[in-house]
Amino acid sequence: MKHTLIAAVAAAAFATSAQAASELKIGFLSTLSGPASALGIEVRDGFNLALKLHGGKLGGLPTEIVMGDDQLNPEVGKQLTERMLKRDRVNLMTGIIFSNVMLAVWPTIEQSKVFYIAPNSTPTRISGEGCSPYFFSASWPNEGHHEAAGHFATSKGYKNAYLIAPNYPAGKDALTGFKRSYKGNIVSEMYTKVNQLDYAAELAQIRAAKPDTLYAFLPGGMGINFIKQFVASGLSKDIQLVVPGFVSDQDVIRAVGEPMLGLFDTSQWAYDLDNDANRKFVAEFEKAYNRLPTLYAEQGYTAALIIDAAVKGAKGKVEDVKAFRAALMSAPGRVKTPRGDWKAAPNGTPIQDYYVRVVSKDKNGRIVNKKIGTVLTKHVDFWAKDCKMK
Repeated sequence: MKHTLIAAVAAAAFATSAQAASELKIGFLSTLSGPASALGIEVRDGFNLALKLHGGKLGGLPTEIVMGDDQLNPEVGKQLTERMLKRDRVNLMTGIIFSNVMLAVWPTIEQSKVFYIAPNSTPTRISGEGCSPYFFSASWPNEGHHEAAGHFATSKGYKNAYLIAPNYPAGKDALTGFKRSYKGNIVSEMYTKVNQLDYAAELAQIRAAKPDTLYAFLPGGMGINFIKQFVASGLSKDIQLVVPGFVSDQDVIRAVGEPMLGLFDTSQWAYDLDNDANRKFVAEFEKAYNRLPTLYAEQGYTAALIIDAAVKGAKGKVEDVKAFRAALMSAPGRVKTPRGDWKAAPNGTPIQDYYVRVVSKDKNGRIVNKKIGTVLTKHVDFWAKDCKMK
């Protein structure tokens, strides 16, 4: 009798998990306070915009967002993740900005068999041998922008490059990606503290090295302070600064202003991409928030569109691993996103184009990132080859 009861309960639990959900509850964990908070806020605002435009529903299901601020602290991130999964019982998770937080919380998410849709951080440890059916990136693999930047620096004929990044997983991925595609000489590479705001000592070393170009991956408040100090030091007159798009995007432009003019960056998106989905996104974002979106906002918006398409494709069965994974993998081909056409590699990362942008003024006198060319086409994550999933 006891065994029969246990079997009946187990069968009922399985039947429930296989049924379509009647609503979605999404755990949104992001960096929403401190010097790097602008990044999390942009992703959040882009995600919320897509949800609003879909009438508060994703995949046709009423959608609740459980918001959490990780404070760029891995331990805080772990605590909030456990609370979202165990107490709030979220169906899906998204939102994380920084790789040190992502790597800290990922084992808990994966063990809970809850899907995570990345609007930003995609560490190589998760996209390579450590790939998982529960991870899908709607942004870019950690090294993608940096490989594009290395190609661009090579094409410009810069023979000597100095590299700088924060000392955490994404910083190391960044410089690895740049070095993989850059054909010139690396003068030096430097790792700074996460959230460091004073770069006087680093700038002195860069001045002494006299490189042709400086490649800097310093997101959020780090980038704002570095660029201000770089220009104030006079180094911008002699050294061409090249950065990934998230170091010179609209959030940084708003804080720094005209000293940004002439800076080159690489990105999977640009505000002036010529497609209907992008024109709608930019117009609706400006209308809602009274500012131009950043690539982080595009990533949050696109993550929501991917979730919407995947939930529809799986007919609401978000806990059916096989069905929902298949729906996620095919989602980029079934939805028009602001960045244009792209598809998913077997490890769940985007196969997409990367553009070169230059900070300049538009016809209205606004300082913006204008697309000036395509540096990589249908680029595949370097680590996808190590993923054994089919």
